[in-house]
Amino acid sequence: MEYKFIKVEKKEHITIVTLNRPEVLNAIHPYISLELGHVINEFEVETNAWVAIITGAGEKAFSAGFDLKWAAATSVEEQRTAYEEVRKQNASLIRNFKITKPLIAAINGLAYGAGFELALSCDLIIAANHVTFCLPEPVVGRIPSGGGIHRLVRYLPYHLAMEILLTRKRITAQEGLQYGFVNQVVPFNQLIDEAEKIANLIMEGSPLAIRTIKQMAIEGLQMSLKEALFASFPLYTKFLQSYDFREGPKAFSEKRKPVWKGE
Repeated sequence: MEYKFIKVEKKEHITIVTLNRPEVLNAIHPYISLELGHVINEFEVETNAWVAIITGAGEKAFSAGFDLKWAAATSVEEQRTAYEEVRKQNASLIRNFKITKPLIAAINGLAYGAGFELALSCDLIIAANHVTFCLPEPVVGRIPSGGGIHRLVRYLPYHLAMEILLTRKRITAQEGLQYGFVNQVVPFNQLIDEAEKIANLIMEGSPLAIRTIKQMAIEGLQMSLKEALFASFPLYTKFLQSYDFREGPKAFSEKRKPVWKGE
C-alpha cells in the first residue's frame, strides 16, 4: 500500500511511522487514520516487526488534533463513508485493543486533541522538551471522545484529569513527566535516537514475552485482581509452548545472549 499522509521506515525489528501532514500540523482526518491503522495492523502480524515508534513530521506538532478545516469543507456523505471505512478496517488505533506489540509515541511538537489521544493510546511516551499537551475540544464544539476522557481519568488523579478536560489546561512535557503519563523528556534533536534506545532495550527481552506482558496488562485492567490472577490469556498459553520460553533459561545456563525468535 502506498501512503499519502504518513511515512514508514523499517530498521531491523523497529517500525517508525511518521504522521506526514506538516502543512496542517499533522492534523488527523479519517484518511490518515486509515493509513495509520493499516500500517499498525500490518506491524502486529509481521513476524520480523517487534516495536513501533509513532512520531510527527517537523518540530511544531506531533498532531494538532482533528482536522476541523477538512470537516468544514467535506460533505456529510463523504465523512460518513470515510469513517465507516475506518470502522470496517479496524483502523482507529485509539480503539484498537488487539495490538499486542509495544508502541512508543515520540512526541516532536504540540499534541492537542486527537493528537494527545493518539499519544495516550501508546505504551510509552517520549517527549521533546518544548512539547505541550492539551484537549481543547469544548471550545470548538467537540468532546475528546477518542479516549481522552476515559484514559485520563484512569491514568491521573480524578481532579487533575477533570481540570485538564474541563479547562483545556495546557500541560508541558515536564509536567507530563511529573504527572506520570510521559516517560522521558529529551531535547528535540535526540528524540528519535532516544525512542530507538528504548525500543532496543525492550527488544533485549523475548518479543513473545513482551507481547504477552502487554496483553495481560491491558486485559487485566478490565478485571478485578483476583479475576486477573486466575484468568487465561491466549498469548501466555502460546508463550509457555514457545521456542523463546525454552531459549531464555538455556541461554542463561550457557552464559550467552539469547537468540529470540518471537515464537
